[in-house]
Amino acid sequence: MSHRYINRRKFLGEASCAAIGTTSFLSSILNLGMINTISARPHIVGGNDYKAMVCILLAGGADTYNVLVPTESSEYAEYSATRGALSLSNNGNPPELLPLNYSDNGRTFAVHAAMPQVRDLFDSGDLSFISNMGTLIEPIANANQYNAGTKKIPLGLYSHSDQIMQWQTSVPQNRSAVGVGGRMADVLQSMNSIDDISMNISLSGKNRFQSGNNVIEYSIDNQATQSSVGFDGFPSWWNNHGHLSAQRDSAQTNMVEQSYANLFQETFGNLGQQNIESNKIFKTALGNVIPLTTNFGTSNISQDLKKITEVMSVRSHLGACRQIFFVTFGGWDHHDDVLTSQNAMLPLLSSALQEFKDALVEKNLYDDVVTFTISDFARTLTSNGNGSDHAWGGNQMIMGGPIAGNNIYGDYPSLSLASDLNLSDRGRILPTTSVDEFYAELALWFGASPNDLDYILPNLCNFYSTSGCPASLPNNYMPIGMFS
Repeated sequence: MSHRYINRRKFLGEASCAAIGTTSFLSSILNLGMINTISARPHIVGGNDYKAMVCILLAGGADTYNVLVPTESSEYAEYSATRGALSLSNNGNPPELLPLNYSDNGRTFAVHAAMPQVRDLFDSGDLSFISNMGTLIEPIANANQYNAGTKKIPLGLYSHSDQIMQWQTSVPQNRSAVGVGGRMADVLQSMNSIDDISMNISLSGKNRFQSGNNVIEYSIDNQATQSSVGFDGFPSWWNNHGHLSAQRDSAQTNMVEQSYANLFQETFGNLGQQNIESNKIFKTALGNVIPLTTNFGTSNISQDLKKITEVMSVRSHLGACRQIFFVTFGGWDHHDDVLTSQNAMLPLLSSALQEFKDALVEKNLYDDVVTFTISDFARTLTSNGNGSDHAWGGNQMIMGGPIAGNNIYGDYPSLSLASDLNLSDRGRILPTTSVDEFYAELALWFGASPNDLDYILPNLCNFYSTSGCPASLPNNYMPIGMFS
């Protein structure tokens, strides 16, 4: 018989998936990982300083070379020749592309016609793209260097499970359970005034992005209200429902407050007690939500962003100066019917981003919030007959008042199959901007010290001067320039 040993930290990670009651008894509720605190550098905030970031995972691997398309004549010709039946017409009727008010030394671009709100957000300076970004352990200059085998390659390249994990952990050489948002919260949780409330709030359940060594995400759904957060109560029509609910609460409290010699039992009790206390605080906060006047669509992504706005609006009741939110918008694995599927899904994302921007403006929060997309990987440039397959570097969006909008950061690649960044006859593009570079700039804006970056992003030194790194990192860090 084989025996499986489990330590305290591993228990915290795995037990958070267990489910009891309306909201999971151990569903990563409100900072359940804060059993041991890290010896983090102090991070001081004052006054009304508040910042939040919202990560939207486009799960499945979005075909982002049909989201952002080059329109300069020679580059569009390469795009059209390579994409073939998957290409979008630059002069169609009705239009399949919406030109952006942008020019970079003669290079021009357009977005998919199903994203008019994204076009408007870009043109107004509220949104930018980060081009050809992907998971990297270290820089790889071109296909020749990649093929020579002299550079480290992410584990499970083109694999959904591995790449969706690595975008969230930014540690492509390992299958890590600790994510970038989790490590940010490990360092910055002390900026918030209520220890029982996690900095990380998920609208999509358990995820790696928000799981830290000491901080675990709090999971809610987009229908959460004051009455629905916590454990099931006895229904109002049940005889003596109030008395029975009180007895139930007393029994739960008695169970979790016991002292146990067994580590599993003790940890279970500690987590349960923290969960109960955290639920009380969150219920009070949700009771103070003032309804939004901004109209949101009925799609899950719209409703998720609506709920995030509501939670942000009661941040003072949660003691929050910093918050990280996580949302999954799935269904982007378009091996078939990519054009039809994008025509149906991109409008939902585009309108949700506009609605979210409008709601943040309504709540006077827009200048405090940065929203960005991530995805497993991009798709092959060539068609498999009716769709596209797994690839590597792609394009992502970032939106918010703090960013320098109306820009395309990174280096949009040539889409010719003859490009020195193309790794196969399918059109798999080697990324030229690493997720580490992107996350580093987010972390610094969020309040992390340059000295914290080696913990938050263990591979970051591979992309900057290695001389004395990380001690020299504050002097050598070269930002992408996303923030105004």
